Amino acid sequence: MKPLEGVLVLALEQAVAAPLCSCRLADAGARVIKIERAEGDFARGYDRVIHGESAYFVWLNRGKESVTLNLKAPEDFQLVLRILEQADVLVQNFKPGALVRMGLDLAELRRRNPRLITCNISGFGETGPYRDRKSYDLLVQAESGLASVTGAPEAPGRVGVSIGDITTGMAAYEAILEALIARGATGPGRDISISIFDVLADLMTVPLMHYDYGGKAPKRVGLRHPSIAPYGVYTTQDGAPLLISIQNEREWGRFCEVVLRQPELGEDERFCTNVVRVRNRPELEVLISAVFAACTREKMLARLLESDTAYGELNDMAGLSAHPHLRRVSVDTSTGPANIPAPPPLVNGEVPVLQGIPALGAHTAQVRQEFGG
Repeated sequence: MKPLEGVLVLALEQAVAAPLCSCRLADAGARVIKIERAEGDFARGYDRVIHGESAYFVWLNRGKESVTLNLKAPEDFQLVLRILEQADVLVQNFKPGALVRMGLDLAELRRRNPRLITCNISGFGETGPYRDRKSYDLLVQAESGLASVTGAPEAPGRVGVSIGDITTGMAAYEAILEALIARGATGPGRDISISIFDVLADLMTVPLMHYDYGGKAPKRVGLRHPSIAPYGVYTTQDGAPLLISIQNEREWGRFCEVVLRQPELGEDERFCTNVVRVRNRPELEVLISAVFAACTREKMLARLLESDTAYGELNDMAGLSAHPHLRRVSVDTSTGPANIPAPPPLVNGEVPVLQGIPALGAHTAQVRQEFGG
């Protein structure tokens, strides 16, 4: 038995953030009824890479029931109300105010069903001057300052995945789990509001504190760390880029002795602490780069292993696809199975069995019959 079996979730959702949240609820055993327009969640059309289906949609919608409704039609609206009278959780990421304009007042819904947990996901929150702005992931990466600390020194950049949507979906999932635990102890549900901007602002705490309390924001340093050194990519004699990280002075001393073959640098006043290494980063980079450039990848990896230095290889998608630690699971779609990365948690060492991806409207008739619609 999965931990959320018996929990009924209604999802008024599209795109990434809310679907990721409800996907995790479905993985945990909840029954998720996903309401879609006749044309479907627009994430169904983001791409066609999984034998004609969208990679985004396949990733984020396993184990759900797809019900196509027109919420402006009275009979469909009443069906949603009947589902919500029995639901445990409502997840929605419509624009702020859209549900009220539709006639869905969340306070009234919780009055009629006191155990209902409502989770509202938006770009900038339910109030404030930006509440009505469209707020797709990259827009909020820019607004939150994340883009300003991402990329190479010459230009800001986008984080290579939809980091705002993804982290917001996970934060919403966490808040719903907390609400379910609290409801088990006290009885009533909760109203949760979470915005992509707030989530990314939380991720930006360290750069913001450097600005607020230190007087300047971290610079963009590409594949370097703005406040730890050495922490970055160095290229070997045969052209292999290797990423290394030194986190403390014990590691630094061992790195100097075994990797650099210059043990005296461990006590050098220019490099003996992280603070001075960051301050003297240009000199440090020249020294380390010269040693890497004189070694083949094979010899350098042997030194890194001997010194117990943290390192990684700069993989592309081909490298990830063949990575020995990549766990995959198969999910069924209407056009055939897809092998996707496994959900991160391994519980009791078991590989999870994931439910399939719903075809658009596949469960409409069943849900109408069950809930009297």
